[in-house]
Amino acid sequence: MYEIASRTLTLRTLPPREVTITIGLPYEEPTGEWSCPYRIDGLDGWEHERKVTGSDAVQVVELVLSMLRSAVAGSPEGREGLLSWDEEDDGPRTVYVTLDRDVNAAYIAMKREVAPGEAVRQAVADDVVLDFAATGELLGVELLDAETRLPSEMRA
Repeated sequence: MYEIASRTLTLRTLPPREVTITIGLPYEEPTGEWSCPYRIDGLDGWEHERKVTGSDAVQVVELVLSMLRSAVAGSPEGREGLLSWDEEDDGPRTVYVTLDRDVNAAYIAMKREVAPGEAVRQAVADDVVLDFAATGELLGVELLDAETRLPSEMRA
């Protein structure tokens, strides 16, 4: 693959690892369709060259970018918030808010999915419940009286 672009992400594990995304040069197939190769190194199951095919070079580059975004975001590492664009990433982090208007409560999860039974310890204070994993990692925050405690942007 003749590389035209690449980006290295940091996988925040112990020890940290790198995930490298590579895009190859689009080329015309004998059938007249266009293909663009790509590769993701460092995510399980992606360590080989793949390609997308479309009607022209611009479309296949757009398709590759979309495929890469989906693959990285949908990976177990991406869903758990373990990928960052660089080691010094001090930018915003994603949390997942579920609002239950029937009971006026919100759950703010630190990762996309908290598995049943994963929270093994709770701390309760002033209508706030903190859920912790066996490792001591904060998994989520349950907030009672969410309609008055949450910022208006999060109540929408």
